[in-house]
Parts: sequence; structure tokens; C-alpha cells
Amino acid sequence: MKISFENALGVHADALSLRSKRLEVLAANLVNADTPGYKARDIDFRTVLNDVSAHSSANQLKTTHAGHIGTGSGSSGPDFEVKYRIPTQPSVDGNTVEAEVEQTEFARNATQYQASLQFLGGRFQGLRKAITGE
Repeated sequence: MKISFENALGVHADALSLRSKRLEVLAANLVNADTPGYKARDIDFRTVLNDVSAHSSANQLKTTHAGHIGTGSGSSGPDFEVKYRIPTQPSVDGNTVEAEVEQTEFARNATQYQASLQFLGGRFQGLRKAITGE
């Protein structure tokens, strides 16, 4: 019987990829906290993940014949839009990065990234046990 990693892992692989991208965006915000005119950005994780899970099974192409070309889905990760964050206290120089907010969001996202990694690690251990018959 063929094992589909998409079915076994579900949306968690896309969540891990999206959390990684969000860490990059939040790190860029922190690096540019003193750059005049820099606008803080973020990814709406919940909205993007809901879109990915809603479209993952409904609009997925199926190969029904050996001559069909596969879609290659799952390799590039989820599509997302980076949005600008609205500050509570914008600075005089036009910079909208609030270091405390960015640090909090970065730490929260990093913790959730680690949790996703641990969850996927457990899934892979379960698959390995199923394959080897343990």
C-alpha cells in the first residue's frame, strides 16, 4: 500500500513552512526597528492556514493515468500575502516597528514553530513504526 505524506501529515507541513516565513518577516522588522520610514509587516497566519486547509483537498489535481504529469504540490509551501502592521504609537521618523510587539510575536511564533516540529517528529516516528512493524 502506498503512503501519502500529504495525507499522513495533513496541514502541519504547510504550517511549519508558513511559521518559518513568518519568523523571517518578524526578524526583518526587528532588524529595521531604527530605520526611518520602515513599515512593520506581518503574515496573518490563521487566515493563510485556513485558506491552505480549505483548498488542499477540494482543488487538488489527481493523476489518474501513468502518463499524467504530477502537480508537484507541497514543495513550495503555502501562498501568503505580507501585510503592514498598524502601530499603536508610530514614531516621528515614520517607522512603525514597535520592538516590544515584534519581540513578543517572534517569541510566540518561535515557540509554535518548535511545537510543530515536535508534532511532525512524532508523526514521522509513528509512520516509521508502522512501516517497520514495531
